Amino acid sequence: MFKLITLKIQIFGRFLSNMIMPNISVFIAWGVMTSLFLPLGWFPNSSLSHLISPIMTYLLPLSISYTGGRLIAGDRGGLAGSIGVIGAITSTNMPMLLGAMIVGPLSGWSVKYFDKLIENKIKNGFEMLVNNFSLAIISIIISILSFFFVGPFIEFIAHFLSLAIKIFTDYHFLPIISIIIEPAKIFFLNNAINHGVLSPLGIQEVIEKNSSIFFLIESNPGPGLGILMAWFFYGKGDLSKTAGGAAFIEFLGGVHEIYFPYVLIKPKLIIALILGGVTGVFSLVTLQGGLISAVSPGSILSILAMTPKGLYLVNIISIFCSFLVSYISSVILLQIQFNKNKNLNTSCSSHINIKKYIDHNSFENILCKNIKKIIVACDAGMGSSALGASILRKKIYEANLTYISVSNTAINLLPKTADLIITHYHLTQRAKIYAPDAQHLSLKNFLNHDFYDSLIQILLKNKPIFNNADNTDNILDLVKPKFLFTISKKNIFLNQYANNKEEAITLVGRYLFEQGYVQENYINAMLEREKISSTWIGESIALPHGTIQSKDSILKTGIIFCQFPQGVHFGDEIDDVAYIVIGIAARNNEHITVVSKITNALDNAKIIKQLSKTQNIEEVLSYLTL
Repeated sequence: MFKLITLKIQIFGRFLSNMIMPNISVFIAWGVMTSLFLPLGWFPNSSLSHLISPIMTYLLPLSISYTGGRLIAGDRGGLAGSIGVIGAITSTNMPMLLGAMIVGPLSGWSVKYFDKLIENKIKNGFEMLVNNFSLAIISIIISILSFFFVGPFIEFIAHFLSLAIKIFTDYHFLPIISIIIEPAKIFFLNNAINHGVLSPLGIQEVIEKNSSIFFLIESNPGPGLGILMAWFFYGKGDLSKTAGGAAFIEFLGGVHEIYFPYVLIKPKLIIALILGGVTGVFSLVTLQGGLISAVSPGSILSILAMTPKGLYLVNIISIFCSFLVSYISSVILLQIQFNKNKNLNTSCSSHINIKKYIDHNSFENILCKNIKKIIVACDAGMGSSALGASILRKKIYEANLTYISVSNTAINLLPKTADLIITHYHLTQRAKIYAPDAQHLSLKNFLNHDFYDSLIQILLKNKPIFNNADNTDNILDLVKPKFLFTISKKNIFLNQYANNKEEAITLVGRYLFEQGYVQENYINAMLEREKISSTWIGESIALPHGTIQSKDSILKTGIIFCQFPQGVHFGDEIDDVAYIVIGIAARNNEHITVVSKITNALDNAKIIKQLSKTQNIEEVLSYLTL
């Protein structure tokens, strides 16, 4: 039950975050203009200050509502959201960001439901007429509803929250919010909390006070910096060696996710995070600090850029205090832990073994009888799942289990007819929601041949006896897919460099775009996909690709092979480093041929090592050319 609740919170939080994140640059533009041109700004200008209010009143709600509608029903949903939110905007005098986060998805769902109702029912030649008028009518209805209901409801909620916040602030209770926020961040809900909950509250408060502490509660880098510096000076083993670089990235780069593994491997450090967070919020409340707009990423540089005139010292003091308390608490907790177990490497090894346990022992509850259809699923259905399906398909063919079909798909497209579904362990709970009647297996590494071999052995033990050879499925066609794409020299880039996986994915996506395989917005879709779960598939390899919603941005199937000799951290564990990053853009299943060939080549550890350091493109082609 707890896992299911956590999963639903993650899905909901991710959706809220996805509405806000694409519009962060608008928040930043508004914040910079506010800090510059208002009477209390650095360069007061009564004329230019007129540019500020329309951004908050109109542009941000319209952009957020459009994004929310587009996430549900594409451009039609986005347009409906933009029109529908006008009612909420004009019904009150307050910024309608929360209203936009309601109206946008509501508009998208309404358009999607209507489109399903009329699917295949419109006479030829009337499609444009019906589409345009239906969108206008739906939008008008939603706009009226948002004017009478959504706007007033959000206004009531805002007044209630303002009153509650005032009470909490007056009685100094606000710091206890860190008891919820800091642990939630560790489970990758940081963006959802910051941009889905705290930012809208901050926007409302900044209108009244010219600054808000809500912008600095989640984004405060102090607690995470304290954890990392404690690891660097007092930790042991490989983690302590990497903590210094991680601290630099977290504090200056604003990538807070980088310290999550350091806490997860020693869960007691959550206490240090909470204490640091409480200290930071208490300092902000006491000294009346805050920011003028949302910051993303949570870098000290971004925070200083969004700090209003006169609050620099206050904000720096609060961040330093949160860092100091987190650091001291972490040192104490680490020393206590190491006194019990002096060998950190043993501790790390047992943690990794837990993940391997998921791969090998999840067979215990599986009844591998009457299995004819196996689906390997991932979030988008084109990267890691395609590799896994290719490996398993080959092994099934070699084992003469030709009555079993193997395919790959996105989790939200899982068919009800599947007998067995294989997913990454982070995604299994989501898969069970879409296919509750199927059996499910979890793995950590889609290139784990031991996992597939174990599954084959179980399938062989339960192999039914056939009287004829007519029961062979379409496995032969799947094992020998059509030649729809051929990799060439232009698709191979050696000796590349990236500071982190976001830079690596952007680089690979840029090559896909420049070679005409995708539209430019596919790069952002690749980055969004990576936030859902890592595309690191094991054995020093990552396969980044776009989300399932981004397939319309793919112009033609393409593969980009990038070699990173210095490695890029991609996975959930500290040592999940990718030296080979293969970007995929695929229409339908046209990439399976290439993925199958890549899988066969990467089946050998020596070949992987050679491909990771070779300076000869011809050598890469010798392994990957179809």
